[in-house]
Amino acid sequence: MPLVTRNIEPRHLCRQTLPKSVKSELECVTNITLANIIRQLGSLSKYAEDVFGELFTQASTFAVRVNTLGERVDRLQVKVTQLDPKEEEVSLQAITTRKAFRSNLTQDQQLFIRPSLPLPVQETYQICDEPPPLNKLSIYREDGKEALKFYTDPSYFFDLWKEKMLQDTKDIMKERRKHRKEKKDNPNRGNMNPRKIKTRKEEWERRKFGEEFVVPKNDGTPNDVQNGSISSGDGMGHMGSDGYLDQSQGSYSFESGSPPPPPAMDDFLPPPPPDMTCDGQRGAPSQKPLSTGHTPSAPKAQPAPVSDARSDLLQAIRQGFNLRKVEEQREQEKRNDYMGNDVAAILSRRIAVECSDSEDDSSEFDDEEWSD
Repeated sequence: MPLVTRNIEPRHLCRQTLPKSVKSELECVTNITLANIIRQLGSLSKYAEDVFGELFTQASTFAVRVNTLGERVDRLQVKVTQLDPKEEEVSLQAITTRKAFRSNLTQDQQLFIRPSLPLPVQETYQICDEPPPLNKLSIYREDGKEALKFYTDPSYFFDLWKEKMLQDTKDIMKERRKHRKEKKDNPNRGNMNPRKIKTRKEEWERRKFGEEFVVPKNDGTPNDVQNGSISSGDGMGHMGSDGYLDQSQGSYSFESGSPPPPPAMDDFLPPPPPDMTCDGQRGAPSQKPLSTGHTPSAPKAQPAPVSDARSDLLQAIRQGFNLRKVEEQREQEKRNDYMGNDVAAILSRRIAVECSDSEDDSSEFDDEEWSD
């Protein structure tokens, strides 16, 4: 929607209702038209004065800049013409210690602010209705925000643009840090051999000479190794006909109704394997010989009560994370307040991040990776 800077009034010269008491309507319309033309000429003269006043102000500023530049050129011309390289010798050390020239570039910004409004726009702004006095309610807000900004906020679009620029800069730095980390973790990434494409050409080449030349794939496991252990062989068979000693289940068990097995005559049996029948828990291997009587089962160990130190530690860690998030949020707000509404600083930082080849490790966005 275009904004009208200068509005010439009245817009219509003859569009007006005539009073009923007028006897000569033609003469009345002529007088009204002439008066409206004079009013329009007055508006034009006023706006012409404003236009020429703005041109005069800009021309004066330009003249001041030209005069300043002319004075600098004159001083430089005097120094260049009076310089004699034969008489004045400058040492190499003096050249290196002297600082290089650095121009002081003044950037024009904050052009669209209240003082920079043209006079006709200011007059139009003064005619508009004032917003309701909602700022009186700001003292009762706990978040510290102005109540009027919820009704009208002229800086909304600028704040939105500023947030987008800062977020884009942050994303660029995170992406660059991610690529740098991948390159650091895998330095030979570019020198890796490409993966060979698997085809069935070799298999068909072997099948040309016959099926007997095709080497089958040996995916099976050896028969003598099962379940991660080697079978014991026939050294220890089944003891007795009633199955007092059963090796097929990997444990020694006794029947409740039968008498215990007879004791060994001369030597002792080797130590039994771990007990697998006690509630699925592995017992410690016993170094004693096989007993002839019923051995009472060991009482189940009660789990030790978990101390509250672990839960306290987790709670402290969570509280630390919450405190850190609050501190990071405050630091980010301070950083944004420090940067302010400087458009040139925001754009220059964005361009510097995009054009830079390397990144400093002490970046202000490094700490935010821990909260992701």
